[in-house]
Amino acid sequence: MQRFMRKLVLIIVFITVAFAGKAQLEVGAFGGGSFYMGDLNPKYPFLQTAFAYGVVARYNLSSRWTIKLNGLKGSLIGDDNKSNFLPDRGLRFDSDIYELSAVMEFNFLRYFTGSMKDFISPYLFGGAGFFYNRPMNDGKNLRDFHTEGQGTSFDDNGTRQEYSYFHFSIPFGLGLKYSVSKKIALSVEWGMRKTYTDYVDDVSTTYYLSSTTVQPGDPNYSYLVVSDPGKNHEPYQQRGNSETNDWYSFAGITITYNIDLTKRNKCSDFENR
Repeated sequence: MQRFMRKLVLIIVFITVAFAGKAQLEVGAFGGGSFYMGDLNPKYPFLQTAFAYGVVARYNLSSRWTIKLNGLKGSLIGDDNKSNFLPDRGLRFDSDIYELSAVMEFNFLRYFTGSMKDFISPYLFGGAGFFYNRPMNDGKNLRDFHTEGQGTSFDDNGTRQEYSYFHFSIPFGLGLKYSVSKKIALSVEWGMRKTYTDYVDDVSTTYYLSSTTVQPGDPNYSYLVVSDPGKNHEPYQQRGNSETNDWYSFAGITITYNIDLTKRNKCSDFENR
């Protein structure tokens, strides 16, 4: 995953160079937290929040509109015993998550980094992104266990497809940005991510093996330990809610350094600040 993160950073650097000279450019770092909401935690934002960090690049096109690129890394954790949603089910997972996204920010007030007048504004943002996550349990890759029959013929509707580690997401949220000095800006933001997968947590549909027929020594026993810790399900009994997809979030503080390109660009919106 370090190789994947390096690729994200290189992509952001490449795009930064490609756009240099076209707008007020800011580059910096993000630090904060990440959390998950889904079949193991359908109700509580910020439950089991984990440390997250990343790199960002902002292109302030005007006093109102900004393009921002994110390369972020965090962790997602879900546990029935922590959310108390279905404690008898006893499922849990954890996963590193890597995101590359691009969003548009809209400032409610006129804002320029380095301005003495327009130095603060709340904002909304929305965009698109891709992310990578691999749900684990005690160091075990849950996809390898086919916990709901993925890649097998146990499903009553035929073979369930094995899910991918790469997915599309829609990031959106709100924040507040503040120009600390001529070159330095801070922003605090909270963003949710709508995904198009129900397998961020490896939980979506139904069980597919009978707990009463799987005993220690059976090749399927290790499956049972991670798929049904309580060992009390029946085949095709509901395990998750396939009608709703999973969500995740990044929230935290970003600090950026302003590379003022307006002298070369002669952009009147920036000149009149």
